[in-house]
Amino acid sequence: MANIEDVSHLLEVMKQLRDPVKGCSWDLEQDHDSLIPYLEEESQELIEAIESKNSDNIKEELGDVLLQVIFHSQISQENKEFDFFDVVENLKQKLIRRHPYVFDKSKKHTKEEQTAMWKKIKRAEKGG
Repeated sequence: MANIEDVSHLLEVMKQLRDPVKGCSWDLEQDHDSLIPYLEEESQELIEAIESKNSDNIKEELGDVLLQVIFHSQISQENKEFDFFDVVENLKQKLIRRHPYVFDKSKKHTKEEQTAMWKKIKRAEKGG
């Protein structure tokens, strides 16, 4: 079972792959734009794995999608924009913000109310 140390090691592996001196030349050539086809391909492969209901294949394809997240995060870290942990924090805050009916136990909401609330919050975040 993987843990936070494994995640940290995985991030270090990506950093080594992108090392300007000892890294992989193909990985070093990549940028956000050049990786778009790979993200599309891996996303489609994940969809196909889900549709086939093959859990081993789903696990493999989820890893490939995670690789894309880590790759883009590493590039952004090199550009001094953000890093993987900023992505994680952003996602955590978004999940909490968009699910007040889960994290604020003061009132019980129906499924329909929850859906309406989630849509309203998302619209507000995106500027209407």
